[in-house]
Amino acid sequence: MAAVRESDGAGHARYTYRLRVSATAREALLAEWGRCRWVWNECVARSKKAHTDAEECGPARLDRLLTRARAITPWLAAGASVPQQQLIRDFGKSRAKALKDIKDRLPVRQRAGMPGYKKKHEADPSLNYTRHGFRLKEGRLHLAGGITLTVVWSRELPAEPSSVRVYRDSVGDWYASFVVPARVEPLPESGRALGVDWGVKEIATTTSDAHDLPHAEHGKKAKGKLSRYDRMMARRRPKKGQAASKGYGQAKKWRAKTYQKIARQRQDAARKWAKKVVRDHDAIAVEDFRPKFLAKTSMARKAADAAIGATKKALIEMGRKHGRDVRLVHPAHTTMDCGRCGARTKHALPLSERTYTCTACGMVSPRDKNSARVMLVRAGLAPAGVEGVRPPGALLQEAA
Repeated sequence: MAAVRESDGAGHARYTYRLRVSATAREALLAEWGRCRWVWNECVARSKKAHTDAEECGPARLDRLLTRARAITPWLAAGASVPQQQLIRDFGKSRAKALKDIKDRLPVRQRAGMPGYKKKHEADPSLNYTRHGFRLKEGRLHLAGGITLTVVWSRELPAEPSSVRVYRDSVGDWYASFVVPARVEPLPESGRALGVDWGVKEIATTTSDAHDLPHAEHGKKAKGKLSRYDRMMARRRPKKGQAASKGYGQAKKWRAKTYQKIARQRQDAARKWAKKVVRDHDAIAVEDFRPKFLAKTSMARKAADAAIGATKKALIEMGRKHGRDVRLVHPAHTTMDCGRCGARTKHALPLSERTYTCTACGMVSPRDKNSARVMLVRAGLAPAGVEGVRPPGALLQEAA
């Protein structure tokens, strides 16, 4: 499996591949993670002490402490220095973000928490290597410290990677995530524009009937299997202070695998739909919808199963990858405005009212379809027709 993500800053993408890890390599990786986990916990302890003593505790000071610790601790020096140094960089970024949120007086619920201790049986291994800490030779990944891993190359890397992150997920599978320079892969122009409105009954309603995304309900289909694993875990749950049995761990793993499958189904459907939308349209007006508030409503379960946030992210990333014009539109009053004349209703429409009727121009349209047309108008991409087709040679207007 290869997953492409363009979330590591402008001009970079992540390509993630499955790893085949031998018993020897697994033991070496876990030993490396044990050293890195100790470094992280030491950084947490040092930063707390520095805060108490009103001292500075940046990455430079922690680097010097690491150099001294490696000089007097053979167990620590037996591991590669690259992942240990990168862990200090990650710790510094995490701590700096938390301090910045405190300084900016953000509400507590919006602040990034201060980095805490990583417990042995709770934290999943994650090792970062810069270009000097790994190399690719004959299709295999060689890490500093003599660790060799077999990569399942589902696709070729488009460029030379600048770094790699080797990690284990909650199910126990190992992955390698390479960071490479992102390349724009332009697609042929289509002369079309599309408006996208997010919802729960249908994940995405667009100005083109052929590009609507229905709710696949992957989570609902797996509900029976998940309930079964929940009952198994409840029966085998260990008492307080006792170690979990193998049966409990097995049921927990089956449950995690089922959730992983659901997440991959949602991701796959989102990417395929996003690729179709981007291939057929030059410009896309997307509702800048943030579905977090739905978690407190009666639609929470169905909204979570729709994975609106993941679908929106996939569309934005796919548009960036292929050089399309993706414009985010503020969602306020999009259900109250008319997509034809722009008139606004005097009252908010209840969710039960699924047909929009404009009192100014008399237009009657399905509520979500009208909202999708409003996206086009607000983005400055008002179409000549319902399908978003523009006259040949017409330039796409810039949003106001």
